[in-house]
Amino acid sequence: MKNSLFFSLMVVSLATSVLISLALGRYEIELGTLWQFLAWKFFNIGETPHEVVLLTNIVFDIRLPRILAVLLVGAALSVSGGAFQAMFVNPLVSPGILGVLAGASFGAALGIMISDSWLGVQLFAFLFGFVAVLVALVVAKIYGKNSSQMILLVLGGVISSSLFSALLSVTKFVADPYNKLPTIVYWLMGSFSAVDMNTLSSVALPLLFSTIMLSLMGKYLNILSLGDDDAKALGVRVAWVRNSAILLATLLSTLTVVVAGMIGWVGLIIPHIARFLVGADNRVLLPMCALLGALFLVIVDTLCRISMNIEIPIGIATSLIGIPIFVLALRNAKKGFV
Repeated sequence: MKNSLFFSLMVVSLATSVLISLALGRYEIELGTLWQFLAWKFFNIGETPHEVVLLTNIVFDIRLPRILAVLLVGAALSVSGGAFQAMFVNPLVSPGILGVLAGASFGAALGIMISDSWLGVQLFAFLFGFVAVLVALVVAKIYGKNSSQMILLVLGGVISSSLFSALLSVTKFVADPYNKLPTIVYWLMGSFSAVDMNTLSSVALPLLFSTIMLSLMGKYLNILSLGDDDAKALGVRVAWVRNSAILLATLLSTLTVVVAGMIGWVGLIIPHIARFLVGADNRVLLPMCALLGALFLVIVDTLCRISMNIEIPIGIATSLIGIPIFVLALRNAKKGFV
């Protein structure tokens, strides 16, 4: 009953935040006008609003694709973070644990340096995100035994992150300081300003599918948290479940970088908040992570758009907001992963 109430409140809050975000921006739309326009557009209710062409352009061509991308990215980062925390039985784990964010960042920076196509940049980011995780998995496979597999996965992720972070530094060092380097630096701060309907249409289905599939794996992630031996005794194919979860979480993390660059802290702090609200059962926790992450990122992105004359990179905002939240969450982390 308590969880149902939380989910209902979250859905209402999310719908309200989306409506407010559609109304706010450089050209502010009154909520009454927006509601009248949406009712006319979708249900043919009421009179034709004034400035229909302008409202259509602002709402459907500019703001709606961006807000939908924000919703998907917020949900994806939060669910992948929650899944990794459950898999590694560690509340301090984030989506970048296996090096995916460092690899995707290097790929995007390399794409910016050698390609003039935004599609090329996205493809490079996607490719190297998976390459980075593959490096971590290979390290764990070569040196690992079943009893130490998770530890070696973490160490493999550290090695992969360090490698691709170094390659990113090399890329920035050799990039054109007048044209390419500012683009790389700004992109690494994270932003949804370049999102359009073409970008959204290419990533929406993979993001939505992977988020749903990973959320449905909550039962198996619960069992994995008991340890490999107990999971095998309960009939779970540990390697298959773990590799599937890693693949889905990697796909989610990589696609978020493809869409909006580096956005930190969301996948770390949102699962803590969700766990405080609904408990540690991943069957409930991961769907709550999706809703809470989407709500959090919509609010932050809206503040980034309207708080100053220029848009604040969202990666900066999530870090500034996430750090104090994480400090507060450490009180619960000290008690253990429950």
